[in-house]
Amino acid sequence: MTRVPEGRQSPLARSESRALSNRLVVGGICLGYVTERKEGILGESYSYTDIAKMIDHSLLNPTLTTDELESGCRLAVEYNVASVCILPYYAARCAESLAGSTVQPSTTIGFPHGGHRTEIKVAEAELALKDGATELDAVINISKARSGDWKYVADEIRTLTELTHARGQKIKIIFENAYLNEVEKIRLCEICGEIGVDWVKTSTGYAPTGATIEDLKLMRKHSPPHVQVKAAGGVRDLDALLAVRAIGVTRAGASRTAQMLDECKRRLAG
Repeated sequence: MTRVPEGRQSPLARSESRALSNRLVVGGICLGYVTERKEGILGESYSYTDIAKMIDHSLLNPTLTTDELESGCRLAVEYNVASVCILPYYAARCAESLAGSTVQPSTTIGFPHGGHRTEIKVAEAELALKDGATELDAVINISKARSGDWKYVADEIRTLTELTHARGQKIKIIFENAYLNEVEKIRLCEICGEIGVDWVKTSTGYAPTGATIEDLKLMRKHSPPHVQVKAAGGVRDLDALLAVRAIGVTRAGASRTAQMLDECKRRLAG
């Protein structure tokens, strides 16, 4: 397995996955040994598709031009990732450009601050689904969660989930963990499990911090098996992606998709 100099690793890989020898150490605990290029961090084998289908290629930077959005969609098809998460106004065109591929068109709801009225989030979701989005990434009302108004939070998540599932599509609920304490994160996992969302997601990528190993472990521990976990913000290289995969994360938002998957191909080629 190629070793990345610590100074060049992403913060997540550098702080949580110090695989500078043959050991992988996370949180001070040796989780396993890496012996072959075709093995993951815990020694489990993986294919290119296993890794590519973890990635939601992120096209959410508000400065992206239409040409950049188009090239981003083409890149996602070329690398056969899981989805493209794109600016809402471009969701219809994204769905059109991904037609015939296995890459899913997705977009955001209540992004990035979550403070929209529920009615606005519902309208956004309806438009996104009409435009052909098959996955929605919706931000909770962070203010209400921090205020302990769990009925409001749960009612909003339930409304969006039922709407999305009624159309046969999937939803990811974004917590924005940077602003929440552990008790609040756990309560959100419980609510999302009870409602039956498809994924719980750490972050928007626009808060002071993004995904951390500690948060991802917490979310996996307190979410039922039918709820998947998505990491966002901080997964910037292949080692970081393998690190979160090892603890049960099934999706990760990424803008450095080409670099990560080119490295994956290189390692698999031996």
